[in-house]
Amino acid sequence: MTGNHKDTSITRRRALAVTGGTVAAGGLAVVGYQSAFADTTTGTEAMATGTATASASSTTGTCMTLMSSVTEGPYYLDGALVRKDITEGKSGVPLTLRLTVVDATDGCTPVPGAAVEIWHCDAWGYYSGYTTANPGGSAPAESEDGSTADDNTYLRGYQIANANGVVKFETIFPGWYTPRTCHIHLKVHTGGEKEDGTYEGGKVNYTGQLFFADDIAQEIFTLEPYAEHSGTYTKLDDDMVYEGGGATGGLLTLKPVKKADPSKGYKGSLTLGVDPDAENTGAGGGGGGGGTPPGDAPTGTPPTGTPPSDAPTASASS
Repeated sequence: MTGNHKDTSITRRRALAVTGGTVAAGGLAVVGYQSAFADTTTGTEAMATGTATASASSTTGTCMTLMSSVTEGPYYLDGALVRKDITEGKSGVPLTLRLTVVDATDGCTPVPGAAVEIWHCDAWGYYSGYTTANPGGSAPAESEDGSTADDNTYLRGYQIANANGVVKFETIFPGWYTPRTCHIHLKVHTGGEKEDGTYEGGKVNYTGQLFFADDIAQEIFTLEPYAEHSGTYTKLDDDMVYEGGGATGGLLTLKPVKKADPSKGYKGSLTLGVDPDAENTGAGGGGGGGGTPPGDAPTGTPPTGTPPSDAPTASASS
């Protein structure tokens, strides 16, 4: 399999397959970040660098327009771990995400300490916590992937923004499920703190989704293990959530690690312009409409309690 990440410290637990609710959140603008993969610094120098970069962005007005949040989707779970690498041995094309949180109401200055939470499906379209939900088309059972991943926690995690407002995740390129295009779910939190390996308290400033260009996604899906999931893939223009707008609509800037070999992975970047005073009440349906579990997705109560004690944790900084 391509780009196989291993984490032998995690034991595999078969989770009860369940569904969840849909939530919307406060406003945010998402724009491209031209220096997202520059080396980061720390302390006074880092803050100065981040402020200068953000201010330069603000002069163009690109991160000053707030957009409505979109649906949380049906696969959210509380208690994701604070960690940089969320793969847990799941196979797929490597993806490094570099996301920068800025305050769109204050000249696009960095928001250090913001917690960015992401979650997405594996190469065959399965989410942790919902491993028997049919992804549509024809795919092997999630249990056949042979990884050591914990069925409650894989491909979910938090990172805490550094002085530049930057977080970085190591993951895999998501697969797809009917009727959605390829995407990653996202929340931005402020005011809380790391506790017991996860993030507690504060408020949600934004709930949204990150998207991938069709040509790149379709090329990835010809590779293993993605190719074992066959069926009709939903393109961006036909997706029920993506509303267009490129980067302002959540479309990632993607750069291949090796142009001649997409299996070597991609680097994805985006700037998230939030209003730190906005708050998600957890009520309502949000923009974009759907994202309901396909077909015979099971019903029930999401897993509860703290993350497994033997699950790894990572530094809260990028």
